Amino acid sequence: MTLTDLQLHLSAASPAVTEEYTRLFHGRGNAYKGYRFLTVDSVDKVLFVVLFDPDEEENALIAMLRDFYTREGKWKTFVLQQRYLPSSPSIVIEGELPHETYAIENGLKYHVNFLSAQNIGFFPDMKIGRSFVRNHSSGKNVLNLFSYTCSFSVVATDAGANAVVNVDMNKNVLTMGRENHRLNAIETKNVEFMPYNILKSWSRIRKSGPYDLIIIDPPSFQKGSFAATNDYEKIIRRLHEFAAEECTVLSALNAPELDSEFIKNLFRENAPEFRYIERLENVETFPESEEERSLKNLVFKKELTT
Repeated sequence: MTLTDLQLHLSAASPAVTEEYTRLFHGRGNAYKGYRFLTVDSVDKVLFVVLFDPDEEENALIAMLRDFYTREGKWKTFVLQQRYLPSSPSIVIEGELPHETYAIENGLKYHVNFLSAQNIGFFPDMKIGRSFVRNHSSGKNVLNLFSYTCSFSVVATDAGANAVVNVDMNKNVLTMGRENHRLNAIETKNVEFMPYNILKSWSRIRKSGPYDLIIIDPPSFQKGSFAATNDYEKIIRRLHEFAAEECTVLSALNAPELDSEFIKNLFRENAPEFRYIERLENVETFPESEEERSLKNLVFKKELTT
C-alpha cells in the first residue's frame, strides 16, 4: 500500500463520518501492507491519528493527513499521538483542542482525554460487545470486571440493569466512569464503583452478587497486576462463587498471541458448568488479516438443569 493508496482509502471512508466515533483506517490488523503502525479515527470534531511505531515516511504521512484534514473540513482539530515514544505524547497539529471532547456511540457519550498517556479513555473496537451487554442487561445484576472508564456499565444501566458493580484497581478511571454516567444523565444509586485489585478482592465482589451477567475484559498484560497467560484462569475458577444459577459471561481477550481456544480451554477446565455459545463478530472497520489475532469476545452460559 502506498501513501497515495492510503489517501484514497481515507477519502473513500470520509463520507461515513458522523458525530459518532468512526475508525477511518485500521492498520493494526495487518490488512494493509506497510501501515500496521497507523490508525486514523474521527472522534466528534477531532481527527485523531496514532502512530504505534516510527516510520521513515512519517513527515510525508503527516503532511498528507494535514491536507486530508483541511480538504474534508469535517473536524475542528487534528491530534497526533506518537505511541512509540515514552509517555505516548499527543500533539495538536491543527486547530485547538476543545475543553471537552466525547466519544459518541449509539447516542451515548463518553469522556475522552487526548493528552493522557496511551489510551484516551474509550476502546471503539468493543462496540459490538457493548451492544451485546445492552441487549442482555435489562433487569439483571451485572458484574463488570476490569471496568476501566465503565462504558459497559453505562450501556447496562441505560438498558435497565437492576444493579451494576464496576471493579478496577485504578481509582482515576473509576472517577471517569462516574462522570460518564453523569454525562448521560444516568442515575448511579444502583451502580457500585470498587477500586480493588480483583484477584485479591473476591469476598467484596461476592457480597454484591450473585450476578446474572458477568463481563471479563482484562488487559492482556499489566505489569505487577495482571497477565492473561497466568491470571485469567484465576477468575474463571472463581465464577461459581458469584454467578447466579442462570448466568451469562462475556469473556474478552485482546492478546494477538492467544487464540479463542485459550479461553475455551480455561472454561472447560475451570468452569465446565458454563457452555460456550458464540464468538461475537468484530467491528467491520477493524479488519484483521488473521482473525484469531483480533479481539475475541466469547459468550458462555450457565443454565438451570432440570
